Amino acid sequence: MKSRIGVRCDVGPKRGIGHVMRSLALAEELVRRGAEVVFVCDSHTVPWADEQIRSRGIAVEPAVWTVEEHLALFGRLELTAVVWDSYDLDPAVFAAVRASGLPTLAIVDGGYGGAVADILVDQNLGSELDTPELPAGAVRLAGLDYVLLRNEILELRPTEPPTIRSSAVPKVFAFFGGTDAFGAGPHVVRALAATRQPFEALVIAPGDDLAAAIAAVDLQDGQHVEVIGPTSQLAKAVVASDLVISASGTSTWELLCLGATAGLVCVVDNQVMGYERTVATGAAVGVGILADLKEDPAAAAAVLGPLLQDPAERARLAAAGYQLVDGQGRVRVADALFQRIS
Repeated sequence: MKSRIGVRCDVGPKRGIGHVMRSLALAEELVRRGAEVVFVCDSHTVPWADEQIRSRGIAVEPAVWTVEEHLALFGRLELTAVVWDSYDLDPAVFAAVRASGLPTLAIVDGGYGGAVADILVDQNLGSELDTPELPAGAVRLAGLDYVLLRNEILELRPTEPPTIRSSAVPKVFAFFGGTDAFGAGPHVVRALAATRQPFEALVIAPGDDLAAAIAAVDLQDGQHVEVIGPTSQLAKAVVASDLVISASGTSTWELLCLGATAGLVCVVDNQVMGYERTVATGAAVGVGILADLKEDPAAAAAVLGPLLQDPAERARLAAAGYQLVDGQGRVRVADALFQRIS
């Protein structure tokens, strides 16, 4: 019998699309193995995210919220397992669905969200060192060995660690999720401008207000910024760039897998631990905390300036990140889920 697996995840203009993108990575692996997948989420609130799901031939059901609604929906869909990726749900929902007998897997970030499941996947750096109390009978898959990455990332992963790439003018790519919910783009561009170093930057701005704020930044001689809207070609832009600046969330592991020179911005509190741990490895540079960037871009400029001038340091960072994430995490997670289903 063909498995039918539901994916219940968060998405929205304020929540962003990180939950959708890592859930999609696992969904691609499940589909590759012959399972049918259906997402349960309000992806219509972020059209780009909705298109990413549906373009893969995956059906979408509107989000439900109560215990009763989940049990009824999952019964109607005749699911054989459920994948959770949500901070927003009442913990009682997780517990009730698990108690119903459906095999469940939850993608978590430390203790955020209160998820209860048969399998807990914490793909964050250093999470394998943590020892949280687990639900009875549950297993935990933790660390970068379980990072979930989409086809488009895996297809562009270099076969060898990156080497020095000298560019007359460094190419910078900056993006902060599908919605840039915290408005990081303009502040990062301001910090880049404050380095007074030449660069050519491509910046994702998901809305007209953000695009206008970026365009209003005063640039120095030799500095150029192009602003575009959300794109499905993120991975290609990453591998074509000398420096990539992004929020220190789910996209961090994509950057490392692709061998990018990564500059990270901590845009929200639940990213602090991952931000600090990743920077401490020497595989990425900490550009700063967004709240600090908004007050004064000088500290971030002091980090970015030397990086723009030093191809050897950019190559060192890229190679270190490449070694941390091998791209096989979703295979390991899918193995565990299908074993639980069987």
